[in-house]
Amino acid sequence: MIRPAFFRRDLLTCARELIGTELIWAECSGIIVEAEAYAALGDEACHAFNRPSARTFIEKHKAGTAYVYFNYGAHWMLNVLIKGKTNGFVLIRALEPRRGISRMKKRRKIDDVRKLCSGPGKLTQALNITGRHHEIDLCSDPRRCFVRPADAIVDVVADKRIGITRSADLHWRFTLRASPFVSRTAKL
Repeated sequence: MIRPAFFRRDLLTCARELIGTELIWAECSGIIVEAEAYAALGDEACHAFNRPSARTFIEKHKAGTAYVYFNYGAHWMLNVLIKGKTNGFVLIRALEPRRGISRMKKRRKIDDVRKLCSGPGKLTQALNITGRHHEIDLCSDPRRCFVRPADAIVDVVADKRIGITRSADLHWRFTLRASPFVSRTAKL
C-alpha cells in the first residue's frame, strides 16, 4: 500500500508515478493509466484557484486524502491530495480494469472493458465512488488505496490536460504510452 510520504512530494512527480499503480476500491481494482496534476497556487484550472473550500480542504487534510467532487452536475471526480513543495491534487482520469469487472460492467451498463473506466466520470461510476468518499484517507485502508506493483515498468507520456480552458498549455496530463484504456490518446 502506498503510504502518505508518497503524496508529500512534488506534485508532478506524484502524478507521473501514479501511472502504473493499482487503485483498489472495495471489490474492484484497476491500473491507473491516466492522471492529471492541478497545482493549488497559480493554476487557474485547479479548484483551489477560485474555491475557498478547496483551499481549506488542503489546509485541513493530510497528503493522500481523497478529494471527491461533483463535476457539472453529472459526474463524481476522484482526486488525491498532494502536499509537497507544491500543494495540489491529482485527478485519476482512467484505469485499466483488473478486478471486479463484471460488477463494473453492471454499474456502467456496457460490456466493452476498454470503455469501463476510460474517463474520470466513467471510473467513478464503475467503482461506485460518490461524495460519501470525500475526505477518506487513501493510505490506511487496504480496501481503498493505491498499490505499486514491485515489478512495474512504466512508459509515461506527458501532454496537455483535457477539457480545460485556463492554464491549458501545461503538460500535466500523464498517460501510460499506447494504453487502449485512456480517455483520449496522447498527442505526441
